[in-house]
Amino acid sequence: MLGTASPTFASDIGGVSATANPVANSSGSVTNQAIQVLQGPYVTNTYGNGISCQGPTMNVTPFLTGNIAVKRPYEDTYMDPVYNNVDADNDDVPDNPGQILYYKPVRTGQKDSSTLSLGVSATWSKPMDKKLQEQCKQAAQANINLMNQAVANKRLDFEIARLKNCGELMKAGIIFRPGTEYAKVCADVILINPPGVVANHTHTLQPNLPPPVADGKASDLKTISIGSK
Repeated sequence: MLGTASPTFASDIGGVSATANPVANSSGSVTNQAIQVLQGPYVTNTYGNGISCQGPTMNVTPFLTGNIAVKRPYEDTYMDPVYNNVDADNDDVPDNPGQILYYKPVRTGQKDSSTLSLGVSATWSKPMDKKLQEQCKQAAQANINLMNQAVANKRLDFEIARLKNCGELMKAGIIFRPGTEYAKVCADVILINPPGVVANHTHTLQPNLPPPVADGKASDLKTISIGSK
């Protein structure tokens, strides 16, 4: 009678596993954080008539970043059993296999982590050609002066028109009632006679009497003496 048998290997010794089962675990995490600074365009001032000047620009960017890594459930230690490996008869088999004598605490190394970053980034941009900047400023100032002069001309036209209309209305005998809201429109206008024009006026005339004639009387002597004074 023939038979076949496959080899068998002991998988445990006295209830203690003897099978090689190496396990290697590794874990990790990488967090990349970056702050991007975007440089904006130059500050542009427009003054009208197509005049626009670009000046230096400063960009200030404060930032605050943070990261928190939390592991749950959190266990700072675990209890590792210690087995009874006593072999009193030296047969390479523990006398009490699987017997747990006690538990010892083992640190897990588990921990939470947090990061906080606070800072400020700044950039300074300035045009290189200083001469062009000065010319642009001069053109801007000239345009501002031109606008101010145009406003002054409009003001002068308004005042002359007000003076003319108020004077013509005064000559026609038309005025605002004193003390009313619009009486102040012509309050500083004075109507006078133009040069070479005599205004209407009156004079008081004294009668022109002939001088007295002496007739040889005593009264004539008094009259003459009075007239000589």
